[in-house]
Amino acid sequence: MKNFLFTFFLIPTFVWAQAKVDTIEVYSSGMKKVLKAAVTLPSDYSNSNSKFPVLYLLHGGSGAFDDWHKKVTEPGLVNKMADSYNLIIVTPGVGPASYYFDSPTMDSVQYETYFIEDLIPEIDKKYRTLSKKESRAITGLSMGGHGAMLLSAKHPELFVAAGSMSGVMNIDTRLWKVPENFQKLRQSQQRAMLGEDLQYDAPFSTYTIVGLVDKMKSNNIALILDIGVDDFLIETNRQLHQLLLNNQTDHDYTERPGAHTWEYWTEALPYHLLFFSKHLKWE
Repeated sequence: MKNFLFTFFLIPTFVWAQAKVDTIEVYSSGMKKVLKAAVTLPSDYSNSNSKFPVLYLLHGGSGAFDDWHKKVTEPGLVNKMADSYNLIIVTPGVGPASYYFDSPTMDSVQYETYFIEDLIPEIDKKYRTLSKKESRAITGLSMGGHGAMLLSAKHPELFVAAGSMSGVMNIDTRLWKVPENFQKLRQSQQRAMLGEDLQYDAPFSTYTIVGLVDKMKSNNIALILDIGVDDFLIETNRQLHQLLLNNQTDHDYTERPGAHTWEYWTEALPYHLLFFSKHLKWE
């Protein structure tokens, strides 16, 4: 079993050309609205008729589809990763504090359905993708880490690997190292989306990642989780890590110096791409 605490390894240096970035709009059939996504195509896309693996790279709470292009501390990082690994990277936009799930109470929060029934099929239709599980991975930061783990756990037929950077691994804000007023704000938002009877203690809700550990074990998807030691979500990550150890789910877990910042996520993304490159298929 691969479970690493404070693990470090070298990222190889690549020569890269300029990838192309498209901004597209995808209609949500469930929410009856249009959402934007950025699609980064490797340089080889325009130079061949080949098909390419796809990485879905998710933003955090109150973020936007172009965060990964505008807020990283290394300009052009997503473009470099697309070229370095010769794959398509999709950065979709979702609503603030929506967690990428389908709300049972709000028609305006149906992001799981959007991803599975609208976004992924549209990407596979519009671009030359290798539209199979073995060639598709997903990861994200903060709320996007929650989304990546939730979508992959519930739809293992779609992803070969999934990751989380500084992810919300438990929506229970009592575990978050944040001011009490912020805890209560997020709790009220969660109850609006999931119902007033939402319980935070075990057995955990399947709307939160710690409630999906049995699915993670049975799915056998390659998992990578990392978090900065000064991150306010670290206890939720340690909790998930322990639950995965308890049920013997294979996963890579790393704690590194850093906090809930774009400096951290800029450094984390290449580690995730290196991990995914060991599991994705290019043909």
